[in-house]
Amino acid sequence: MGMKRNRPRRGSLAFSPRKRAKKPVPKIRAWPNDEKVRLQAFPVYKAGTTHALLKENNPKSPNAEQEVFTPVTVLEAPDITVAGIRVYEKTTKGLKTLTEVWASELDKELNRKITTPKKEERKTVEELDKLVDKIEEVRVIVHTNPKNTCLPKKKPEIVEIRIGGNNVSEKLNYAKEILGKTLSINDVFTEGEFVDTLAITKGKGFQGPVKRWGIKIQFGKHQRKGVGRHTGSIGPWTPKRVMWTVPLAGQMGYHQRTEYNKRILKFGSNGEEITPKGGFLNYGVIKNNYVVVKGTVQGPAKRLVVLRGAVRPKEDKFELPEITYLSTESKQGN
Repeated sequence: MGMKRNRPRRGSLAFSPRKRAKKPVPKIRAWPNDEKVRLQAFPVYKAGTTHALLKENNPKSPNAEQEVFTPVTVLEAPDITVAGIRVYEKTTKGLKTLTEVWASELDKELNRKITTPKKEERKTVEELDKLVDKIEEVRVIVHTNPKNTCLPKKKPEIVEIRIGGNNVSEKLNYAKEILGKTLSINDVFTEGEFVDTLAITKGKGFQGPVKRWGIKIQFGKHQRKGVGRHTGSIGPWTPKRVMWTVPLAGQMGYHQRTEYNKRILKFGSNGEEITPKGGFLNYGVIKNNYVVVKGTVQGPAKRLVVLRGAVRPKEDKFELPEITYLSTESKQGN
């Protein structure tokens, strides 16, 4: 038959350029069209994975009405604190910040992350009412409280979250109500709801083209100094440059990724009932509210994960499957 004249390239170019994320907190670039006045996202911490037995309630599934083994991810969700309100106006070049208002009392741990404005320099909530006609979007500035978890840090993460709804006045009033208060995940999402997970993936450092792109190892006389883990050809003589499509060595992992339509299976407030014997690997025990999500979630343990309302919600919305068994056996091995 001879050699193939053509074949698909090794590795997908869908996420190129594959550079390191700037920070471990994901950036939210899109928001769902939610008519309900509420926060559209909630930051949590990834604790680990386990498995559960669910009763399949999809009538189209070949395993309908049967117990199905399913991997699940446990996320710890300590309460978040609303530290400020930020409003935007619409311009020809997109959204532009109009002003921001900070709470009268701020957590002292917040100064570990940013320099907070002094009390005499902070704007009042009444100034927002004068800008209602210009406001296009209302968001709140929230920060996490890792000091309440078993994580070995006190410095909080800061996330800007949009408020859903169609009426600017209603969104503004809701933002005023929650300013300076703490919110739990039950105030944002419900059991059975589909959410998107945004997080930074596990970093793998600088890797060669074989591991990074999946190219073949050179054989025989094509090996260079006995090592064949390189690209056979990096391109033609013309153009006199290496094209960006050539699989080369570089950063692998630690990229921001979004996974769509992860279903919330369970909420809980008692961390002891979900913590496995010996605690989660590289995490420990859960001390706050927790969320059980069907499937896996990107990133290592302790990584901040932002749960956002689904921007591509599924059309087939079946009832929440019944959890018949949730494993809390030790993850430490034999």
